[in-house]
Amino acid sequence: MKQIKKNRGVALITAMLITALTGSLAAGLAWNNALDVRRTMTLLFHEQGMQIALGAESWIHNILRDDGIDSQTDHLGELWASDLPGLPVDNDSVQGAVNGKIEDLNGRFNINNLLDANGRVNPDTLAQFERLLQALDIDIKFAGLAADWIDADQDAGLPNGAEDSIYTGLIPPYQTFNKPLTNVTELFALEGMDKLSFDRLLPHVTALPGRTSINVNTATPTVLQSLSMNMDESTVESLLFLREESGFTDIASTFGTLVDNAVIFGLLTESSEYFQLKAVVQIDTVRVTYFSVLLRTPNGGPVTTILRSLGTP
Repeated sequence: MKQIKKNRGVALITAMLITALTGSLAAGLAWNNALDVRRTMTLLFHEQGMQIALGAESWIHNILRDDGIDSQTDHLGELWASDLPGLPVDNDSVQGAVNGKIEDLNGRFNINNLLDANGRVNPDTLAQFERLLQALDIDIKFAGLAADWIDADQDAGLPNGAEDSIYTGLIPPYQTFNKPLTNVTELFALEGMDKLSFDRLLPHVTALPGRTSINVNTATPTVLQSLSMNMDESTVESLLFLREESGFTDIASTFGTLVDNAVIFGLLTESSEYFQLKAVVQIDTVRVTYFSVLLRTPNGGPVTTILRSLGTP
């Protein structure tokens, strides 16, 4: 009888262990299945978000092309310059929203303007970048560092240059780019660049192919101030009041006493070619932040996307 009771006890414990293991295995399978479903839905929502962002980009192509046909100038009072209204995304399978904005990149300082047509550092543009940094209360050494970062040689400019001999001694070591930038975020790699300075600088700079003009109708106040040593904060405030939302009526007369003629006729413009779209798509818990750089050819020509990125401009 004792042996029978002992066997029954072993059988009961064994049955309980099997039940516990089966329950644990079932719970694990259910958890893994739920994770797989969630991963699949996240990937699906992300892909749908990307398609919606591309649709918004196509819409902006039409807006910019029509604007180029209707007007020969670009200013902050035009349709493209207003934030895109939040549009709902709602159908049987997807619920969310998309919104965004367009910025005129010709209203910023183009880092690649630091190089002339022969690939050498342009001293006038270097001085302008130093004035921009000074207006932002950022160390002007970054102007020289940026010039050395994109020029083709390995000769450190004085007094604020740095080439591979400096960067390869950092931890981790890396080399200078030695060619024009494709993305302005590369400035964060400059020796000594901190996040606070970079965040302060980012809204006023861009990286566009080749040398580009500055649209004074859309330029940031700091970019306007960088055009000349004669441009102080009060002068810029007066200029902003003059241009309001419709832009300057005569660039030459407005800036004639403030900047050199070479700058007026060689750098300043009242129309733009390059724009940046920022589209934010929210579907369920998935958020897609999409940036694209758009090139508009003059006289109502086509609009082309030349760069796309996610998360950062």
